[in-house]
Amino acid sequence: MRIRIVDAFTDRPFAGNPAGVLILQPGPFPDDDWLQRVATEVNLSETAFAHPLPPGGAADWALRWFTPATEVDMCGHATLATAHVLHTTGLATGAIRFAARCGVLGATADDDGAVTLDFPTSSLTPVTIPDGVAAALGAVPLSVHDTAEHIGDLLVELADERTVRRLSPDLPSLAALSRRGIVVTAAAEDPAGGYDFVSRGFFPGVGIDEDPVTGSAHTALAPFWSARLGRAELTGRQGSARTGLVRTSLRGDRTLLTGHAVTVIDGELLAAS
Repeated sequence: MRIRIVDAFTDRPFAGNPAGVLILQPGPFPDDDWLQRVATEVNLSETAFAHPLPPGGAADWALRWFTPATEVDMCGHATLATAHVLHTTGLATGAIRFAARCGVLGATADDDGAVTLDFPTSSLTPVTIPDGVAAALGAVPLSVHDTAEHIGDLLVELADERTVRRLSPDLPSLAALSRRGIVVTAAAEDPAGGYDFVSRGFFPGVGIDEDPVTGSAHTALAPFWSARLGRAELTGRQGSARTGLVRTSLRGDRTLLTGHAVTVIDGELLAAS
């Protein structure tokens, strides 16, 4: 079967967040053990597996995501990568509906080649700064919020963009502090720089030390920064080494995430299920 590596939330290769994408034949997913072995072999933040569903249902495709260590409930960049593959290969046109563990997700290809994802907006629950967070990050949080169950991150606001970019956290300590990971964020230093806020995401508990661009985290970052900046339409820059941009549009209980994607590898998986 074909296997592709797609860089998501970028318009050029070797940037953004790479995801593995496998389009499967109709029918049930292969065994979980095989899916996990493939994702471990690909060894990217996530590998997405999708198969078409019968017409007339609530969704068009079934979609699952695996890190090198475990299955996750929600992934933005690998969903964008999957939609990009479906559109560029002619397997889908117009709006796509994905059935996933976190519900039905939408994806629409824009005229300029970008893909807009329709995801549930995360809840944000203020929490007391947990013991060990400041020490593990090496920075003192301004605020900490817990996110929705399918995300499971702690959203940590830091003093400024420079602090976010310079972090070198104690990753083993971070792994014990949240259900999925820690997302740190701050307002952009230069509002004219093309983005409104910056973030980084650390997920050692699910096998990802630092995620290059975390689409799902922006379902929490969007309401967090929209409330502070007074605008529903924002752009976030994830400050990893590869970096990437996510345009967000807050629509009540749904958040739209827009970005480009580039296929960089198109090959054949020989170890079939």
